[in-house]
Amino acid sequence: MPLQAEELAVLVRRIRDLPGVRAKRAIGTVADVLGGGDWWAGPGDDGAVVEDDGRLLIVGGEAMLPAFVASDPYGAGIGAMVANVNDLAAMGARPLAVVDTLVGPARVCREILRGMRWAAERYDVPVVGGHLTESDGPPAFSAFGLGRANAVLSATHTEPGHALVVAACVSGEMRDDFLFFRSFEHQGFRLAADVRLLAEIAESGAAVAAKDVSMAGMVGSLAMLLEANRLGVTLDLEAVPVPPGVSLGDWLCCFPSYAFVLTGPARRAGECVAMFADRGLAAAVAGELDESGAVRLASGGAAAVAFDLRAEAVTRLAR
Repeated sequence: MPLQAEELAVLVRRIRDLPGVRAKRAIGTVADVLGGGDWWAGPGDDGAVVEDDGRLLIVGGEAMLPAFVASDPYGAGIGAMVANVNDLAAMGARPLAVVDTLVGPARVCREILRGMRWAAERYDVPVVGGHLTESDGPPAFSAFGLGRANAVLSATHTEPGHALVVAACVSGEMRDDFLFFRSFEHQGFRLAADVRLLAEIAESGAAVAAKDVSMAGMVGSLAMLLEANRLGVTLDLEAVPVPPGVSLGDWLCCFPSYAFVLTGPARRAGECVAMFADRGLAAAVAGELDESGAVRLASGGAAAVAFDLRAEAVTRLAR
């Protein structure tokens, strides 16, 4: 059902107030200290591109929230794998391996590793090592991924006139305790090919830039994708694939286990959508990039600006 102007305004406020959006501003500290951001070589994109004798390696990492680790260590182990393989996929990489660092009580560490093993088997990505220290204190858990790309999906490639494609697995269910839409149990061992599909799309040229939808939600993640070149887009909310039984607001604000925003030549957008559809994944063209710098939400003839990237930053990496 189309949203009214007042409903769009409420939705924009909810999106901007997401903890996952507000937390992204801290990333600018990295550029303050180390310089940057360089969306290609880091910091900036979902992973950093390391060129090694003609090979393109993608590296990245994720720190899990300590409260989540303490309350659901098994789920945190799965979540770390999800976050890393999605980050690699969003860069056009095929995942090669994951390593982890664990500090915490023995029981918690064991549950984390069990969760990682479950996910590693379904994504077909080995956990090849890391660090473990047993401690009586609060747990701390991070994981780091390595992948290889033949063609990189990078925010530096976004251009005005590119089509915006939203793709997701809409089969699954939302967690009861926080907005995380899990589809990995439904997809099972199909996950391995699902995440590697983005490498195929990158190599085909049907898309040239992508970002996985993470804690910042779909609109916040989209703003992060466009921040590098300060571009804008009008996101057609009526075109966005939404899981049955999930409200549009919850879907735009949640962390889905499989959802991506991609951009590429408008003439290739249908091909990009079809590649997802061939795997039973939902995808649709939901906008066209422009030079405005405004990330707008549109529905039923009404529109509202969620982020103005000419006047503000999500990560503060754009210099």
